Amino acid sequence: MKRKAFITVIILMLLTSINCIAQPEKASASIQKIMQENRVVGISVAVVKNNKIIYTHSFGLKDLETKQPLTDDCIFRIASISKSFSATAIMQLVEAGKVSLDDDVSKLIGFSVRNPKFPETVITLRTLLQHRSSINDSQGYFSLDSINPATNPNWAKCYNNYEPGKGYMYCNLNYNMTGAIIEKLSGERFDQYIKHHILDPLKLYGGYCVDSLDKNRFATIYEYNKDSAKFTASPNAYHPRRDELAHYELGKTTPIFSPTGGMKISATDLAKYMIMHSRQGKYEGKRIISKKSAKAMQTVVSVEEGYGMAIETTETLIKGKTMVGHTGSAYGLYSGMFFQPKEKFGFVVISNGCGPTYESGFNALIKSTINAMYESFIQ
Repeated sequence: MKRKAFITVIILMLLTSINCIAQPEKASASIQKIMQENRVVGISVAVVKNNKIIYTHSFGLKDLETKQPLTDDCIFRIASISKSFSATAIMQLVEAGKVSLDDDVSKLIGFSVRNPKFPETVITLRTLLQHRSSINDSQGYFSLDSINPATNPNWAKCYNNYEPGKGYMYCNLNYNMTGAIIEKLSGERFDQYIKHHILDPLKLYGGYCVDSLDKNRFATIYEYNKDSAKFTASPNAYHPRRDELAHYELGKTTPIFSPTGGMKISATDLAKYMIMHSRQGKYEGKRIISKKSAKAMQTVVSVEEGYGMAIETTETLIKGKTMVGHTGSAYGLYSGMFFQPKEKFGFVVISNGCGPTYESGFNALIKSTINAMYESFIQ
């Protein structure tokens, strides 16, 4: 019996070993097939299981002209996933007693932020983070002047017809304003605050300031033109904004860093950051935000949209699973960061260019790749 038991254990170990080898091969084959079925420049992925990174890989090209392959150390502008870094920073400042989520944005930012249709209703920091401020992007969001009554005669157009706190509209200006508030509260330039209080403690390489990063690691981002069926490089994705930086005003010119979308980071390091949120604010012994703050970010407020504070919840990404995270798209880049906190698995997918189609509200390439990795590593 002992001999039979020993043989059984050996067989199980061999089967497990074979399965571990087969998982990456299966995932790689599936992703390559997905890329063949879609127009894709490159894609970087990371898989988390039991809150640990178990797989990373990059496919396709970093640069179409030089034919350089995409590698795991390449960094990308990740677009709207960046919002979660801004919200995380705010939660740190809340915990430090420097601000309340219910504080008046007008007092925090230094000019009147009031919907003229509801002048008595205070627009709070909480409603900015939840996209329930009644603010819109119709006047642009690359400058705070667009919503400042002293600098834009059409400032009233920045507001919707519903009362603040009573409706939802996804709005980039909300988070560029949030970035300015972070500067006013902390006294640090936005990019430096994120580096010192989130990236450095987690030992992540990335940031919002282009000139602070190794340009050789940037994955060129390409926008797809459907009419010509060609990809065109998007240099503005990594515009250094040196002239603006030379005349930087803390708490005012913050949008040049794009707190709403300007983080540059690799898929692998983004996965480490994702684990921190999955583990309710803690990663490898370092607590970035409290459990209470992490829960607040992940708690759905706008039910129809599944949105909390820079974190959304969806039932349509993976059939039968409730996933938590965020997507991003800008300049031709598409990204996704989603995790299942109870089951402790998650995925990061970043593409530096694809011919976008959509399925259940998601970029089809991002959704298909996440599902392929789920089937290979988790299911």
